[in-house]
Amino acid sequence: MTGGNGLGRREVLLGGAAFAVAMTGGRALAAAIPGRVMLQTPEGRAISVTEWRPAGRPRGIILFSHGAGSSPSFYGRIVDPWVAAGWHVLAPLHVDSREHPDLAKFPGLLSWKARVEDMRALIAHIGDAPFVAAGHSYGGLTATMLSGAQPVVPEGLSLPLVPRLAKAVIAFSPPPIIPALVTQQGYAQIAVPALIQTGTRDLVAGLTTQGPDGWNVHLAAFEAPAPGGNRYGLVLEGADHYFGGAICDSTKPGPMQLAPLELANARVALFLEGYGASNVRARRRLDSLVTQALPARLMKR
Repeated sequence: MTGGNGLGRREVLLGGAAFAVAMTGGRALAAAIPGRVMLQTPEGRAISVTEWRPAGRPRGIILFSHGAGSSPSFYGRIVDPWVAAGWHVLAPLHVDSREHPDLAKFPGLLSWKARVEDMRALIAHIGDAPFVAAGHSYGGLTATMLSGAQPVVPEGLSLPLVPRLAKAVIAFSPPPIIPALVTQQGYAQIAVPALIQTGTRDLVAGLTTQGPDGWNVHLAAFEAPAPGGNRYGLVLEGADHYFGGAICDSTKPGPMQLAPLELANARVALFLEGYGASNVRARRRLDSLVTQALPARLMKR
């Protein structure tokens, strides 16, 4: 894609970053092969972590949190380009995943406490290394917690919810304001550069209204913080919560929305390069794409 809201090949290869992923319909030709790391909470609960290591020296670390009921294995179309660009990605299997053997032991908001514990364990695992937080849906809330947001503190835990913050955060379709989980004031505490994504079909039963503008509540994490902190809001035309089953849950009605997902990956690549790898040129290129026009409306506060 070139011109308008598109990205040329030169921009995708910003600063020598290895974003050399050949894309066919939004899918990487060669998927990254993940490994597995086992961690434990202080209480001894096992945490299975999917790990993607890039070829060569990593450009940095991304801690990724999946959506409710999902698992890291459903996010290759997002994660593979990161790994190809040189990022080391770690993603826990949260207890609310349908693939987790102890799913039945964590009904309702008990999963929220476990998610906090999972991310604490991941941060301890990487030591003092800087990292970028990322997540989708419920995982978007989890990721914003790593950027300074103050969700509701789970029973049995205390502040701070995490020992240190990410350099930046990427949240695909994070939850709207849910008093039992996060308030507007809680989202307002985001303290690092952020990219918050939603789509014009991002309607979720029980969370959004079904009207034509119901999707915009997913921008709460973008709109709540005070202006001036390099926060971006990305709205993709025609994208729903699952990109038509391309991420999170492959059983969702299709067809897969691969064109919007490719637009998302391109903007996220620039954001990662700019704020995860501190590339000033990438930041400028990202800012040049700020527009109110669809198919990729990019706002900045």
